[in-house]
Amino acid sequence: MLIPLLFMGDVVGRLFREFAITLGVTILISAVVSLTLTPMMCARLLKHVPRESLPTHGPAAWTQAFFDRLAQGYARTLKKVLEHQTAALLVAVGTLVLTVVLYIVVPKGFFPVQDTGVILGVTESPQSSSFAAVSARQQAVAAEILRDPAVESLSSFIGIDGQNVSMNTGRMQITLKPRDERDETAQEVMRRLGPKLTDMDGTTLYMQPAQDLTVDARQSRTQYQYTLEDADAKVLAKFAPRFVDALRARPELADVSSDQSNDGLRLQVDIDRATAARLGITPQDIDNALYDAFGQRFVSTIFTELNQYRVVLAAPDIMQQGPQALDNIYLTSGDNGTRVPLTSLVTTTQTTGPLVISRQGQFPAVTASFNLAPGVSLGQAVEAVRQAERDTKLPASTEGAFQGTAEAFLSSLSNQPLLILAALITVYIVLGVMYESYIHPVTILSTLPSAGVGALLALMICRMEFTIIAVIGIILLIGIVKKNGIMMVDFALEAEREQKLPPEAAIYQASLLRFRPIMMTTMAALLGAVPMALGTGVGSELRRPLGVAIIGGLVISQVLTLYTTPVIYLAFDRLSRRLLGHGAAGGIIPDEPEVPQVAGATPEHDNPDAP
Repeated sequence: MLIPLLFMGDVVGRLFREFAITLGVTILISAVVSLTLTPMMCARLLKHVPRESLPTHGPAAWTQAFFDRLAQGYARTLKKVLEHQTAALLVAVGTLVLTVVLYIVVPKGFFPVQDTGVILGVTESPQSSSFAAVSARQQAVAAEILRDPAVESLSSFIGIDGQNVSMNTGRMQITLKPRDERDETAQEVMRRLGPKLTDMDGTTLYMQPAQDLTVDARQSRTQYQYTLEDADAKVLAKFAPRFVDALRARPELADVSSDQSNDGLRLQVDIDRATAARLGITPQDIDNALYDAFGQRFVSTIFTELNQYRVVLAAPDIMQQGPQALDNIYLTSGDNGTRVPLTSLVTTTQTTGPLVISRQGQFPAVTASFNLAPGVSLGQAVEAVRQAERDTKLPASTEGAFQGTAEAFLSSLSNQPLLILAALITVYIVLGVMYESYIHPVTILSTLPSAGVGALLALMICRMEFTIIAVIGIILLIGIVKKNGIMMVDFALEAEREQKLPPEAAIYQASLLRFRPIMMTTMAALLGAVPMALGTGVGSELRRPLGVAIIGGLVISQVLTLYTTPVIYLAFDRLSRRLLGHGAAGGIIPDEPEVPQVAGATPEHDNPDAP
C-alpha cells in the first residue's frame, strides 16, 4: 500500500518519498525479524500452561474474562448476521456507495494550515507614493500591529530588493506570543487585525501564516495564486482588473489582491533640441543633470581604518518634491558658461505607467492572490476562481492557471485515484497468488470501503479537510484494516481444504478464533494514533489529520468487517460454485456435502440463507 507514496509525482512526491522508503524498509526488516527471531524467542521463553492452572484473580484473569465475554457476545451476534446475510450484503454495498459519496462531498485541501506563531505580511501603498511616504505609512502600520495583545514582536522593511519589486510595497514578519499565552490561532489573529489594517491612510496589509511545508516558488501577498497571461499587454491590462473584481465578489475568497501596477506616476521630459543646440547643451548633459539630482549617483569612496563609505550625489529631499523640482535644475551653457534653467530647454508631461512589468515565460502576466474565507476549503476556492474566470469572459488569447500551492493541490488530486488503484491491483495479485484464488482476494479488499467511510466521517466531524496528510493516513489505514480480512480468510480457506469443513462452518470458526488477535492489533494501532490526533503545540495541525483518519477508520471498519467479511466470503463462495462448479477454496463440490455441527454453526436445512 506504499505504492501511492513511492510513485507520487511533483513536489508532493519529493516531500514524502523518504517517508515511504523508510516505512517500506522498516516493514521488510520487521518481516525478517518476525519469521526468524520471534519463533526462536517463543521456543525458548514460552511454556505451556494448562487452562486450569491459569490465575483466577488479578489483571491477567480480568483481561481474560473480559475477552471471553467479548468473544461470546461476538459469537451470538455473528450467528444473527449469518441468518440475515442479504441484509449484511446490503450494508456492505451501502458502505461502498457511502465511501464514494463522502469522497465527493468532503472538503478537500492540500496541507493543513499550521499555526507556527509567525505571520508574513505585505503592505501596499498607493502606487504614486514616495519612499518617505511609504516609510511613514509602514511605521504607522507596525505601531498598530504592536498594540495587539497577541503580538510579541515584528520586523519590517521597505525598498526594492529580491522580494519587493516596487517602491510602494513593504514586508513584515509578525511574531506572535507562544501558543499557551494567547487564546487565538494565527488565522484568528489575522482575521481580527485585517479590518483595522485595511486602507490605513491608503496602505493595506495582506497577511498569511508562515508554514513549515510550502511549495510556493514565488512571493505573493496572500496564500494562493492564479496567473493570467496574454501576448498583448493591453488586453491583459483591460481584463485583469475585471477578473480581480470578480474574485473579490466571491464569498469563498478573502484578501484578494493583484500584482498589477499600472498607475504609477510618470513624468515625460521632451527636449527642445534646437534651443539646446543653440546654447551648446547636448541631450547627454541634460540626462547627466537629471541623474545627478534624482538618480543617486555614486561618486566616490571614503576609506577609514575599520570601514569604507560610499559617497552618493543627490539633490536635497526638499528639492525632490513633485514635478516643480525641475525648476531648481540649472545647466551650464557650452558657449559662454552662463547658467540655463532646465525648464527653458524641455517640456514636461505627467502621465501614468506601470511600476513593474511582470512576465511568466515570455508573455506579460498578472497574478491574483487570495486567502480562504473562514470555513472554506481549497477545493471550494478553486471552483470559485474558475467560476469567476467564466463570469469575466476572458478572451481566447488570455490563459489562466493556478500557481504554487493551488497548482500542486490540483496535481495531487489528479494522481491520487490512479495511484490508489495501482496499489489495490498489486494487493489483489499478491493475495491471489498466496491463496490460489481469484475470488477471495476481493473478499479481503472488501474491508477497505469501511475504512474509507470511517476516516472521511471522522475528518468531517472534526471539521478537517481531506488533505495530503489525510490521504497518507488512509493509505496506512488500508494496510492495517486489510489484515482483518486476511486473518479470517486465511483460516477459513485452510479449514475448507484441510479439515473439509463447509464454507459457513469454516468462516464462522475462523471469525471466532481470529477475533482476539484482530481486536488486539486494532487497539494497538488505534492507541498509537491517539497522540497524533490529540497532540498540541507548534505545527500540530500538520499531524492531527493523520491520527484522526486512522482512529475513525479503525473504529468503523472494526465493527463492519467483523460481520460483513464472513457474509461476503460466503457470497463469493456461492458465486464460485455457480460459475466454476467448485467452491472458492478450490474443492470440487460433492453431490451431497456433509455439514458438520461446529459450535455456533447453523445447519443448512435450518438456515435458508446459508450457502
